[in-house]
Amino acid sequence: MNNSRFSILVGFGLIFVAVGLSAFTVGERELAIKLAVGKVVEANYEPGLHFRWPVYQSVSKFPSQILKIDDPAQRVFTLERTAMTVDYFVKWKIIDEVAFYTSTGGLQEVAMDRLREIVKNSIVTEFGKRTIQEAISVERVELMRDMLVNAAETAKGLGIEVVDFRVKQVEFIDDVRNSVYNQMREERALVAAETRAEGREGSELIRSTADKDRTILLAEAYRDGQIIRGEGDARAAEIYANAYTKDAEFYAFYRSIDAYRKSLGNAGDLMVLDPNNEFFRYLNQSSGER
Repeated sequence: MNNSRFSILVGFGLIFVAVGLSAFTVGERELAIKLAVGKVVEANYEPGLHFRWPVYQSVSKFPSQILKIDDPAQRVFTLERTAMTVDYFVKWKIIDEVAFYTSTGGLQEVAMDRLREIVKNSIVTEFGKRTIQEAISVERVELMRDMLVNAAETAKGLGIEVVDFRVKQVEFIDDVRNSVYNQMREERALVAAETRAEGREGSELIRSTADKDRTILLAEAYRDGQIIRGEGDARAAEIYANAYTKDAEFYAFYRSIDAYRKSLGNAGDLMVLDPNNEFFRYLNQSSGER
């Protein structure tokens, strides 16, 4: 009887141990695959409790969250063969645990080393297509997008996804920094000189146009003034002629009086003339005789 009870207890113990050895859990932030003699027999496990049978099967787990590579700056060459250093980071995650295990043996270090090579090749390729100006300014966003596309496409074979690829800083190396800055400074100075020359040319054109317009306006005004003055003189001459034909004597008298006023109208005026001069004819006839 005791032997029978002991056998039952041993049986339950063995069953309990077998169940314990075959059970495994998959967390919310984990991916898991079941292996049998190094070959994948099952994958795509949901989070929770699972079992493996026979017990010689093994389970490999990988993180499902986003991982990051933040290496030292990489040295590259631009289209002009100018050396630069590129500081960058890469964010990635495992999306296919079977492909990841097959290509890397399930080792994150191996996956990161291969991804580093992929990223470095992408950086070298994309910077080699661009000039310095394009690499550091206007095409910076396009540059990062192209590098992300190239790296992501290659990384799919590792069962991973490149989530983000950012260039933090682009710098010239010490031995070319000063020469490049001087070259850029000279180019900017040349552009500034051309802009100032264009401004001076525009200023001279505006000034010459204004002077020309001023000269034309003055000439036209003088012409119009002379025309008006000529018309006035002609009209005055016509009026004088008409007055002369109506009463020549009165016209001569009026002209003489006007001459007296203009000649002797100011204080201190002095004239030395013969009293019998024709100029004083009407003064000498003050008696009113005609």
